[in-house]
Amino acid sequence: MVERKKVLLRLDPAVHDALARWAADELRSTNAQIEFLLRRALTEAGRMPREVGRIRGPGRPRADAYDEE
Repeated sequence: MVERKKVLLRLDPAVHDALARWAADELRSTNAQIEFLLRRALTEAGRMPREVGRIRGPGRPRADAYDEE
């Protein structure tokens, strides 16, 4: 598995709260929601690198999900 980059991100508290609520509505963590939105923005701008792996879907992984890797 590829090691994930760690980034310090400073957000307005109201933006963070709205993002956290949105993430909860879609069964994602706040970090996963930020990555989802960044990937969508990169794709829409035509800037998504070809070598980028797929992002895991929302919610808990299936019990057999780790057997597939």
